[in-house]
Amino acid sequence: MPNDRLTPREREIAQAYSNGDNYHRIAERLFIAPSTVRTHLAAIYRKLGVSSKLELHKVLEGARPAYVSEDDKSALISELALSLEEAISRERALGEVLRIISGSRGDIQDVIAAVLGYALELCDAEFGVLFEYRPAGGFLAAYSRGIPPEFDDWFKKQGEFHVSPQTAIGRVAANHEVVNIADVCAEDIYRRGDPLRDATVELGGARSFTAIPMLAGDRLIGAFTIYRQKVRPFDNKSLEVARMFADQSVIAIENARLMNAMRQNGS
Repeated sequence: MPNDRLTPREREIAQAYSNGDNYHRIAERLFIAPSTVRTHLAAIYRKLGVSSKLELHKVLEGARPAYVSEDDKSALISELALSLEEAISRERALGEVLRIISGSRGDIQDVIAAVLGYALELCDAEFGVLFEYRPAGGFLAAYSRGIPPEFDDWFKKQGEFHVSPQTAIGRVAANHEVVNIADVCAEDIYRRGDPLRDATVELGGARSFTAIPMLAGDRLIGAFTIYRQKVRPFDNKSLEVARMFADQSVIAIENARLMNAMRQNGS
């Protein structure tokens, strides 16, 4: 039986994944990190000799599993299979976001909620904040997803606020470049007691963090930020995904502004 090759935890994850659950939903139910789910799935694919979710489902339903050797070739196959499925998930998420944007009719709240939701799922992040940038007033935490309530309340009390140039979004404003911080507690700005960094750590529980500039031409309109609550730096693949969703957020915001302007001109 194929199940005999798997540990109890692997059986639970394999069944959930083959039935349609994604990494995040499985992780939340089992109280583990999404990256741990992926590690288990790589082992499951290798043990069962499968290369897709469909094959996994068939084997779990009783189909005869392929012979699997414990060599580098089988490990590579399982890794490539998971990477392909992740790429397909990214394409589907992007397609869904584009569909939401095209049908939003300027309803920016729903669009950004969807964009942040997909970004968190695909980047294995716990929460995200989209900051709007106003040159005169500074930054405003305009949209969020999954943010701890205490951190959300802190942002609401701030309204528009200016930030230190040493903060991540301060660096985004100055350089218009991606900022990727391995551990927010390891930087001098945290030891010096910066209000935003203190709130990020103490109220948000954040450790690893990336901020992506949102640009309309050369104009900064905001920062797309996602946070992990453990020290687990974002790799190049995650940064690429985050940039993709930051770009879609720019499109959504600019479309909403254009539609609002058209409504005002027509009234």
